[in-house]
This record gives sequence, structure tokens and C-alpha cells, in this order.
Amino acid sequence: MRHILVADDEKNMRWALKKALFNDGYVIDEAENGAVALNKFESSIYDLIILDIKMPEVNGIDVLKTIREKDKDIPVIVITAYGEIDTAIQAIKLGAVDYIQKPFDINELKLTIGKALEITNLKEEVKFLREELNGKEFDIIGESSKLKDVLNIVKKVAPTDATVLLLGESGTGKELIAKAIHNLSKRKDGPYIKVNCAALPENLLESELFGYEKGAFTGALSRKPGRFERANGGTIFLDEIGEISPSIQVKMLRILQEKEFERLGGIEILKADVRVIAATNKNLENMVKAGAFREDLFYRLNVVPIQLPPLRERVEDIPILIDYFLDKYSKNLRLEKFKIDKSAMKFLMEYSWPGNIRELENLVERMLILNHGSVIKKEDLPLGSNKMIKDVDKIVLPPNGISIDELEKNLIEQALERTGYNQTKAAKLLGLTRHTLIYRMEKYGIKERRDSD
Repeated sequence: MRHILVADDEKNMRWALKKALFNDGYVIDEAENGAVALNKFESSIYDLIILDIKMPEVNGIDVLKTIREKDKDIPVIVITAYGEIDTAIQAIKLGAVDYIQKPFDINELKLTIGKALEITNLKEEVKFLREELNGKEFDIIGESSKLKDVLNIVKKVAPTDATVLLLGESGTGKELIAKAIHNLSKRKDGPYIKVNCAALPENLLESELFGYEKGAFTGALSRKPGRFERANGGTIFLDEIGEISPSIQVKMLRILQEKEFERLGGIEILKADVRVIAATNKNLENMVKAGAFREDLFYRLNVVPIQLPPLRERVEDIPILIDYFLDKYSKNLRLEKFKIDKSAMKFLMEYSWPGNIRELENLVERMLILNHGSVIKKEDLPLGSNKMIKDVDKIVLPPNGISIDELEKNLIEQALERTGYNQTKAAKLLGLTRHTLIYRMEKYGIKERRDSD
């Protein structure tokens, strides 16, 4: 939904424009003079401004000059009286995208608005594509020493073709690190292919990874290249690598050792010029000991392991991340930022964040929607919705109450999140036997793992 500011000192003109444009799905804000227009421009976000040249207090030309000093991209359409062609030309030179002479046809104005917004969309797409192609060195927020240690390793390993294994809890940013490694590598101009190994059943995952020939199975009506084939010359990111079956582990080992594979149902040997980055929130060493993961594959993947710290070990990054997410979502949602007082910030910095950065991001977005423009105090922080958000001093009863079953389920989920879904460790945290934990997981319908990282 596009937001437009209409600045005109004629009330009837503002009313007519608001009515006509509202019917086309635009959200219209009004300003009765130049001073009000500038105040609204400073405090709100608009996609386009319609600006009358002749207005009291501050005229349209001066308003346009101020707007262009602060924002070079927002489209401005000026409205001029008949015979003011020189003023219109001056406005164009100052950065207006077009002008309309009074009296004008509303359909003409709508057409002009549509063209201006289309040009803006194209500029935003070009900017996005350039950023995607060129890439910032890191799109990772934080200044903590533990994060800097991770980024230093990334800088060293990225220029090589070494296989990287990213380790850490769910929500710690493994996908961002994988993309940073690709962007800093000599393969940055090649493809970057992501695969969530936990999101597909074994048979589909195998065909997705390695591709298949026509007739390889029922429904295989034509040859299809797999993800490894599509990633040729670039990087493949294998998320949740700990979830792959023993049969796929064998094929994965062959790719890492021999740099070759075959499509399902095929006999042609294909070369894999692919850099592999894998990630997991599981303890692969324990899985090797338990016979659930091949030892030789583990060592092939574990060439350069990078352990990502949980958010609770990056406490100094929490205010920085909150500011980042506030900027991001206040712009996306067109809402005024909230402020956080000292007691609330202390509370947030002491919380253990079992969902890590993803949990923090979701919290900021939710609080912005419910509390935009407010000052957030400790008591304003959400405590219910089947999720306790405080565990630093004692368990706090949510304002609307919580059942014992809900509380027990929540604590089990937190323990599993914190231990990377290692049931033995989670049971130890909760003071339960593993058998009892499994029984209660079944009771509450808690899955053995998360479907995605």
C-alpha cells in the first residue's frame, strides 16, 4: 500500500485528491501549508509527494529544496497554476519528477503518479540487485569479541575452497555466515545454492541434491539437474546436515572425496566443481559415536569448523541488534520507533534468548506493531502467548496466567533449544531421565527436532 502526502493550501483540492486517490488504494496524508508539509515529511515515510507551488508560510519551491537536501529519491510531483511554466521548469531542475498545471484532469494525475512510482520501483530493484551481486563484506550485526572472532575466521577461510562446517544453536545466524563466506570467495560471481536437508524426505532430498534421469522413477518424465549440478562453479550451503540419511551420507562423502556424482537412474559420472558449506545445530561427534553419522564424512565436513556463539554470550550486541531491527521494521511497517527504558533493556540483556537472534527479531517486530511510538518499560515486555520471556531470576507468571501443562511444555522446548535438541543434555537440564523426557515430548506433541534452522 503506497503512502502519498498531498500538500496544498486549498481544502477542496486536498479533499478531491484524497477521495480520488483513496479509491485507487493509496493512503493519503494532508498538509495545508509548506511548514506542515515539512513537519510531516520529517516525521513520516511517504512513497510520493504531491506539492502545490503557491502555499503560505513556506512556498512549494522552498519545500522541494528542503526535501531534496534530505532525500534525493522520493518522487515529488508539483502542481502549478496556468502560465507558471518557468516555475515548473525550476521545480524540475530542483528534482521534481513531473508537474501538472491547474486545472488538471484527475486521470492525468493518476497516470503521472503511476509512472513516478514505477520508476521508483525500478530504481529500488536495481539497487537491490547491485547489493546482491556486489554484496557487503558482512551483513552481520554486532561488535562483541566473540562475533569478531568468528568474522576473523570467515575472512581467512573465505578465499580458499576449504569445506566449512558451521556449528551453533538454531537462530544464531549460520545462513548469514555461509553467504558471507561465498561473497568473500573467488566463487562470488558463481551460483549460491541453499538446501535445507531437514525440509525434505529422504527420496526427495536425494533427487534434489543429485538430480535424476528420465524414467529414474515414476513421474520422472524428463532429466532434471540437481542442486550440486546447478551449483557448479559456485557454493552449495547444506543446512541441517545432521539430518541426512546413511545412504545420502555415502553419496555426500563421494562428492567431497572424489568431486564426482551420478544422477539418479544415470550412469554418467559428473564432476562437482562446488565449494561445500554445511551447518548443523546437532553434535555430530556424538552422532558419530552413536553410529548415526559416518565418521569419515564428519572429518570431510569438519575441515574448518566455525562455532557460532549464542546470543546470551553476545550480550553487548543486544542493544545494537534491537536498533537494527527497529530501523528495519519501522521502515517496512511505516511505524514510529519505540524507545526502551533502562529497566527493560537490562531485562532483555539478562534473558537467555533460547531462540537467539531470530527470537529477538520476532520480539522487536511484535513490540513495534503493538507499542509503536511508546516508551517500553519492563512491565510492557510480553510474557504470555505460551512462551515465557524471562528466566533470569525466577519464573514469572504471565498476566493472563498459564497452565502447568503449558509451563512444562515451554520449559521442555527451551531445554531442547538450548541443547540443540540433544535429548540427553536437555533431560539433564530439566532434572529428568531421558526416557521421561521422551514420554513428555510425546505427550505435548513436541517434535524431536526443528523443521528448519
